[in-house]
Amino acid sequence: MGNLIKVGMADLKLCPPDEGITTLGLGSCVGVAIVDKVSRQGGLAHVMLPDSTTIRNNTNVAKFADTGVAELVRQMEAAGAKRSRMVAKIAGGAQMFSFQNNSSLVKVGERNVEAVKKKLKELGIPILAEDTGLNFGRTVEFFPKTGDYVIKAVGKPPKTI
Repeated sequence: MGNLIKVGMADLKLCPPDEGITTLGLGSCVGVAIVDKVSRQGGLAHVMLPDSTTIRNNTNVAKFADTGVAELVRQMEAAGAKRSRMVAKIAGGAQMFSFQNNSSLVKVGERNVEAVKKKLKELGIPILAEDTGLNFGRTVEFFPKTGDYVIKAVGKPPKTI
């Protein structure tokens, strides 16, 4: 296995079975890893916000849960993956700042997780595992061949889901 394919913030990429893919610095953002259980074709999206309909004139579909997850699935299908064989793992969605007010604007991580789960359910893709919420950032690495989703956080041991 060579270098990991890097996915930036508000970005998504596909990953062949024998490689790995990573995204850094998931705070309130959510890393959505999807794999076709048979072909082992995988992909990863770094979702920043829950809903594309609240932003005008935005052309970056990967930025939002509703459009980014759908686009990742579309690209995987175009590469030969079958939706009926896809499964997902998710990580991130932290509450990075502790404010006294309970505004939904502050709870963007929680809203991102809910939006990702809703979109995956709409697309018929089950979530096998998740590491979401709490108050710390995460870096993730996904390996489609094994399905391992490795979560790394400062001061914590690596965790594989």
